[in-house]
Amino acid sequence: MSFNTPFDLVTAARMSMIEHGFEPEYPPQAKQELAALQAHPPQPPANISDLRHLLWSSIDNDTSRDLDQIEYAEALPDGTMRVLIGIADVDAYVPKNSAIDKHAGIETVTVYTGAKNFSMLPDELSTGLTSLLEDQDRMCVVTEFTLDKDVCETESCVASSRIYPALVNNKAQLAYSSVGAWLDGHANPPPKVATSKELQAQLRFQNDIAQRLRLERFKHGALNIETGEVLATIENNEISLNGEHKNSATELIEDFMIAANGVVARTLQDHRISSLRRVVRTPERWNRIVAVAGELGYKLPATADSRALNDFLLQRNKEDPDHFPDLSLAIVKLLGPGEYVLERAGDPPQGHFGLAVEDYTHSTAPNRRFADLVTQRLLKAMIAGKPSPYSDDELAAIALKCTTRAAAERKVEREMQKRIAAVAMRHRIGEHFQAIVTGVTSSGTFVRTIAPRVDGMLVRGQHGVDVGDRLHVQLVRTDPQRGYIDFERI
Repeated sequence: MSFNTPFDLVTAARMSMIEHGFEPEYPPQAKQELAALQAHPPQPPANISDLRHLLWSSIDNDTSRDLDQIEYAEALPDGTMRVLIGIADVDAYVPKNSAIDKHAGIETVTVYTGAKNFSMLPDELSTGLTSLLEDQDRMCVVTEFTLDKDVCETESCVASSRIYPALVNNKAQLAYSSVGAWLDGHANPPPKVATSKELQAQLRFQNDIAQRLRLERFKHGALNIETGEVLATIENNEISLNGEHKNSATELIEDFMIAANGVVARTLQDHRISSLRRVVRTPERWNRIVAVAGELGYKLPATADSRALNDFLLQRNKEDPDHFPDLSLAIVKLLGPGEYVLERAGDPPQGHFGLAVEDYTHSTAPNRRFADLVTQRLLKAMIAGKPSPYSDDELAAIALKCTTRAAAERKVEREMQKRIAAVAMRHRIGEHFQAIVTGVTSSGTFVRTIAPRVDGMLVRGQHGVDVGDRLHVQLVRTDPQRGYIDFERI
């Protein structure tokens, strides 16, 4: 649904960014560097691997222009399967300690507010020179790994791997929605796929590999989560509330990226190189997760167990798929956010509870996340046989900065989603909705309505409720300026 709105959401987004410590304007020196890069872009080194002949493709959101990764897979003569993930070589354009790099180190992340994107890197880079756009030759850092044909010999399913620079060309820039609908049998292939039987076979093969990777992670306790998030956006003064749902295309990319990040983490560990890790620790509110499961007739163990939790989630998804996104949302809130940490050479891995992987870093989105750009520099130094460009103290400081900025990013995006939703919902004051409790804090009790999925505060009738409880609520007020959407329990 969409509505005309006179409220200046772009200005509100910029103010929210500033209030939470971001610096949405690039400094003059960064703009000078950008002009020099546009005039004289870096050229590929003479000894770089040329992989432009491969049938690379990308799958991302319909409107994405900051493309970080492309994929290719093939069956080898011995029956093994090889996957190549090409990651944009952002470091070639943004060297450490450049003005653009220093600004990126302050922001650490691209913030998608729904009204305007505030890019970590100048758009001329992230959606231009360093983006893996269709039919453009680009420098990449390739993470390549093979999988045995029949049996997974390791928990990660990866039999061998290597990382190296390469020159690539994206042959098909595709979207989650259309590719996913085709892979799931709900629609015809999108035009670019329909005209190429080779691309159809390539995507189906990638999907088969991704399903195998996913199944192996589920065996080790990776969580099957489907929150059904709603993305509120504004374009040309039109507001839309659109649900985001998993499909085979989103899962394909998710599984490939998790595998690639695992390869990178293990490679740095094997070379005894200190690095950044992305971890989700054992949930502090496991008791409440046990209680939520108990209310639905399931018994979870007293101590945190990701495999048991995933078995419960899989069963609930089978029994009640319509309400599974609401249950997923409650579990996600109770698990808590992830954080970046320093892993020194030789340290035991800290692991990621929700993904059921011990070796996990962020490496696949250097256009959008500073941690990934840092990891790329660690990899390139390793490949070149050079010392690490970062000390342990530098990495620890970056980890802390990225964690705090991620928290600020969530606040900005949450504020703007509420502001946009407040405008979209202001004509529905007095209506009744079904809702689920998503948070109980010292600041208040928060709920999300089921249809449409809108977040707000429970301002009356909040006593005695907890995360995961289902309620009937009435919309009593909206305030776009403050981002308030207030409900009362009925």
